[in-house]
Amino acid sequence: MLTVFQQYINGRFDNGSETFDSVNPATGTPWATMPAATEHDVERAVQAAHAALSDPLWAKLTATQRGKLLIRLGDLLASNAQRLALIETTDTGKIIRETSAQIAYIAEYFRYFGGAADKLEGAVLPIDKPDMEVTTRREPIGVVAAIVPWNSQLFLAAVKLGPALAAGCTVVLKASEEAPAPLLEFAKLIHEAGFPAGVVNVLTGFGEPCGRALTSHPLVSRIAFTGGPETARHIVRNSAANLAATTLELGGKSPVVVFDDADIGGTVNAVVAGIFGASGQSCVAGSRLIVHAKIRDAFLDALVVKALQIRIGTPDNPATEMGPLATSRQLEKIEQVVAASRAAGGVVLTGGQRPASMQAGNYYEPTIIDCPSPDVPSVQTELFGPVLSVLVFETEEQAVRLANSTEYGLASGVFTRDLSRAHRMMKAIRAGVVWVNTYRAISPTAPFGGYGESGYGREGGIESMLEYTRTKTVWIRTSDEPIADPFVMR
Repeated sequence: MLTVFQQYINGRFDNGSETFDSVNPATGTPWATMPAATEHDVERAVQAAHAALSDPLWAKLTATQRGKLLIRLGDLLASNAQRLALIETTDTGKIIRETSAQIAYIAEYFRYFGGAADKLEGAVLPIDKPDMEVTTRREPIGVVAAIVPWNSQLFLAAVKLGPALAAGCTVVLKASEEAPAPLLEFAKLIHEAGFPAGVVNVLTGFGEPCGRALTSHPLVSRIAFTGGPETARHIVRNSAANLAATTLELGGKSPVVVFDDADIGGTVNAVVAGIFGASGQSCVAGSRLIVHAKIRDAFLDALVVKALQIRIGTPDNPATEMGPLATSRQLEKIEQVVAASRAAGGVVLTGGQRPASMQAGNYYEPTIIDCPSPDVPSVQTELFGPVLSVLVFETEEQAVRLANSTEYGLASGVFTRDLSRAHRMMKAIRAGVVWVNTYRAISPTAPFGGYGESGYGREGGIESMLEYTRTKTVWIRTSDEPIADPFVMR
């Protein structure tokens, strides 16, 4: 018997008129039935969100009251973290030790935005007219279409729901058709937290018709999307129908630059976490290692030893350090690109195949490819898997060129003990995030987003709340004198 998950529209749960099965990546077999939202479902969800904007149950809440709802949601998420982690592990293949820790921390994002809800301020303008008082105020932008991928979906939902709800918007949240179970289950906590009906709606479905109908709907005012560049282009074209503002957090091919003065042991740990954590299925995965020639051999020796020690296993086993990829499609793409990289002169130092120890599921070994040039396919292609491409440099200028030799610009890492060099690299690398002597650190207070093919707009921090507001300017005439005849010139 498959587990049945429901969509959440206008404060109610239902199975939807159409469904599809979700596959457990660790076994390759279906485990749950999901609703596939139709155009009618999207219409119901958007209409509910639009009606909730002016419903006194939401519209008349103070910012402080909205914040308290978000804080309650964060507390509920923390207390249900283990249950949600098991669901996410089953549906996505992410290891239980990661889902448990990540979901517990995501609660801090809702608490942060809950506390920030009543911190958005307007201004009194020093206007150049003596009989005018001019102020600005920030008001909710309207209905938000929030679209998230399967990986880190609760986190990516939090950085959209948190600021949108804090600002007073309403939301239609679309989970990916790949592994949507955690977000559909999360809808129960939204309901329990006490958000009025229609304020948050959660559904899942395919790009056609669900995604297209949602992103082109005339009542949607903002689209917040995380995913791939090709889907983003479809969304931008769809948004021409409603002129919705958009935030796009897309893919990455993030460089990790290691200088010859870096601590090898600690840096190897950071590189391993950056590319093999979550089986490489992260938009900020440090998939391009750019290492100084002087330490190249010693660094790669240590890195290979560490990669070989990674425990591959079923994701529900607490001892497992790397689980399966989420889909068989990803696995096949990786195999094709690794084969092409070998043909282009890339040398596979470790991995490069499915592990013999796992007879079923979408497993792939931690893979390190020594690449003779940036033209090797694995260097340029976002694989969304545990594949690290290695390049070597000799000068700082060469390191910058290699780091920037990509169409992406989401994240990056720099490892050096030289503070001046770290500052130069931080300025020279074209990426929305630069980690120095660390990697994959996040916080609710810190905005993130990309350059180029990695998208635009920022999520996280107070800055992200501004994305969900419009500025209204109010002019108040303070003079008691009659308004002069506009056709009498003085």
